[in-house]
Amino acid sequence: MHIKSVLTSATTAAALATIALAPVSVAAETWDMPMAYAESNFHTQNGIAFAEAVGVATGGEIEIVVHPSGSLFNGADIKRAVQTGQAPIGERLLSAHQNENALFGFDSVPFMATSFEDSQRLWEAARPTIEEVLLEQNLVLLYAVPWPPQGLYFKQEITAVADMEGIRFRAYNSATARMAELSGMTPVQIEAAELSQALATGVAEAFISSGSTGYDRKVWEQLTHFYEVNAWLPRNYVFVNRDTWDGLDESTQAIIRGVAMIAERSGTIHAEQLTNWYMEQLAANGMMVQPAGDQLRADLEEIGATMTAEWLESAGDQGQAILDAYGASE
Repeated sequence: MHIKSVLTSATTAAALATIALAPVSVAAETWDMPMAYAESNFHTQNGIAFAEAVGVATGGEIEIVVHPSGSLFNGADIKRAVQTGQAPIGERLLSAHQNENALFGFDSVPFMATSFEDSQRLWEAARPTIEEVLLEQNLVLLYAVPWPPQGLYFKQEITAVADMEGIRFRAYNSATARMAELSGMTPVQIEAAELSQALATGVAEAFISSGSTGYDRKVWEQLTHFYEVNAWLPRNYVFVNRDTWDGLDESTQAIIRGVAMIAERSGTIHAEQLTNWYMEQLAANGMMVQPAGDQLRADLEEIGATMTAEWLESAGDQGQAILDAYGASE
């Protein structure tokens, strides 16, 4: 499946539909866009398609240059770089910021939203609040796309949480670190770009992520089992420096928002379409791909209940309001 061609055609079509509204370009403005994931990752491909479409739709006024794999800024540094104007635009995993504000972890509460449909409803409930928080941090949200459902990767059979004792577990946000602690594992903070090396050297022995990460990083070279637990569907988001954004005229802002809306929809559709394909690729490369057994599932749901209560305590009234809006949308 050629991800880039499909995403590019869909996003560029939307850009072409709005190009008549584009202002006449006086001088091209180049925006460097750091991204944390490999160029082959569907999020990165979606970002590249978005960048190309913005260039077309603005008549070349805005040229976005994508820098994948943490090549311009490490994943952990991207948000700060955009906040401070070192880069005008970037992409990051939203829940990676949960340690600075619990609200950013709304999409990583275990078993709150386990399907694409539920993930979309949760995002619609949370988006206004997230936009407000980001604006206060000198950032403007453009779009967000979910990962496929998160599952557990191990190098041995796991039938219960008790089997995880002492395993070094790759964490990518506060939620994954807390899950490791509650499971008796040792969390190790590792960015996606460093995952292959961490697994090869034994720095990490297991992790939770989507099939996309497993496929991108060829984790079957070190690991053997993938358990489909559909714990959550975390989102990557694309954001722009607020000062840079305010420097654009309203017409250009409207064009970029229109392309961003299509990028969010296109990226979400392809995340869903790719979910089963990633599972097939893991299995084709020798991994055991299977649902979690009854005991493991029950143990994980108990951990999920603990983490939900902890998140609500940290997120306060705003977190409860997100959950109330999510519940009301059923």
